[in-house]
Amino acid sequence: MTTVALGVLAVGPAADAVTQHVPQLVADRFASRLFAKDASLWGPAAEAESAVRLSWVTLGRTSRPLVGEVAALRDHLAAQGVDHVVLCGMGGSSLAPEVICATAGVPLTVLDSSNPDTVRAALAESLDRTVVVVSSKSGSTIETDSQRRAYEAAFTGAGIDPTQRMVIVTDPGSPLDKNARAAGFRVINADPNVGGRYSALTAFGLVPSGLAGVDLEQLLDEAESVADLLSDDDEANPALRLGAAMAGTEPLRDKLVLVDDRSWITGFADWAEQLIAESTGKKGTGVLPVIVQGDSDNPDPEVLSLAGDITVARLVDDVADVADATEATTDPSRSEVRVSGSLGAQLLLWEVATAVAGRILGINPFDQPDVESAKNAARGLLEATSVKPDPAAFTDGAIEVRTLGGDWLGDATTVAGALDSLFSVLDPQHGYVAIMAYLDRLGDAPLADARPAIAGRTQRATTFGWGPRFLHSTGQYHKGGPATGVYLQITAAPQEDLAIPGREFTFGDFISAQAGGDAHVLADHGRPVLRLHLTDHDAGLAQLIRTLVNESP
Repeated sequence: MTTVALGVLAVGPAADAVTQHVPQLVADRFASRLFAKDASLWGPAAEAESAVRLSWVTLGRTSRPLVGEVAALRDHLAAQGVDHVVLCGMGGSSLAPEVICATAGVPLTVLDSSNPDTVRAALAESLDRTVVVVSSKSGSTIETDSQRRAYEAAFTGAGIDPTQRMVIVTDPGSPLDKNARAAGFRVINADPNVGGRYSALTAFGLVPSGLAGVDLEQLLDEAESVADLLSDDDEANPALRLGAAMAGTEPLRDKLVLVDDRSWITGFADWAEQLIAESTGKKGTGVLPVIVQGDSDNPDPEVLSLAGDITVARLVDDVADVADATEATTDPSRSEVRVSGSLGAQLLLWEVATAVAGRILGINPFDQPDVESAKNAARGLLEATSVKPDPAAFTDGAIEVRTLGGDWLGDATTVAGALDSLFSVLDPQHGYVAIMAYLDRLGDAPLADARPAIAGRTQRATTFGWGPRFLHSTGQYHKGGPATGVYLQITAAPQEDLAIPGREFTFGDFISAQAGGDAHVLADHGRPVLRLHLTDHDAGLAQLIRTLVNESP
């Protein structure tokens, strides 16, 4: 692995945005004030929240005591033959450790789903040598609490003391902190003045990563080594430049296409997606991250697009190696920014850039009001046990079809026709398609491969999210961002349901309520939603994939 200095190179409209906004950011001393934890940077309405959300700027230094603590715990567990690490957490609590461990090449099982098939598979994997990290700021996140209950019951059923195999990461003084300590669990507190999506270098990111075998000291060294650069009020500051390229184009290019172009950081776009979408998608504006798989040799449709609402962000090994070629070959209408640097450095870079984007957009980058609305809707459906699903408009093969958010279905009688109707209301200049699959992220992974076909068919930016994890990411943008999306929701009955110990509802009930709650909140915001329910999982999934990619049976 080659570690290079941070590099940010913008071209086309993204470069124009840098030229327009960075001098003012420098004049306003944005960078130095951010690192001084100035809560006034995003306006009076955001000040109260910002005042308790800015400790992430110094984590490269302040998280050092965790290095030894986590190493000692890892050695203690290894001496007992416990070396399989499972993380139960949602949003930033799971996505940061996932990319940290994947990049380091160490195994980590991330359980961030309420799909019963997914949970059951995790419970069945090497329980005798498993340690479970339960990550939640307060413990009130129902997904994480349900996963915790399932593992505690599984350990007990196997004759294993759960208090010796579960590590709780939470804010000091939280209900989870108090209850876990009283029950005898090991608790490691995180910095309470850091929000979940900025928590990569807190205990939420470091405890599971360190237990899995990541070199935490190197990661923190990488972040600390660029702190002075990112806090400098200078036009060369890469975070100011990246934030301006993301959010400062005029008119705003509100789709940021994230493509890994042979960087060595594995899965970074998934973490960046959550950071950017949840931080910026509110008050009718924001930046929608779009994760694509193609690189320079095999690009996805969005990478080739010259649409006026797209900026391509390429993660590369070294910006310096591609600077001359980029300047020479990029179409002047193409907006593009290339980014390079070590993982620890880029975690801090993108966090600062997202805070910059919030200032340019005039929004609070630290709240997530529409994430809470979807949670509340799901709770309401769980409590209203007599509520039945809306009747299907029709059934095609193994797929039931339902619609919300307006009278747009027309005379469609097939899944293909329903898709045509959904895409017919798509804004051809500014719209996007969101595919939201409440299925098994591992077992049903081939479904995600259909995303480029939809992008090519509609010629619009297309995202793919696994439910419920996307609710803590692009879910905020769906409801709080501009009303330009159309939404394809995919659900299925689990192959086998799973009880949640101590709850009256099952995992199957829960994920169904999450999907239903999200769909209804979207519809309440006037968003068109096509709900496809697979009545026979395997047959329905095969039928749906064929339809999405326009293949004959």
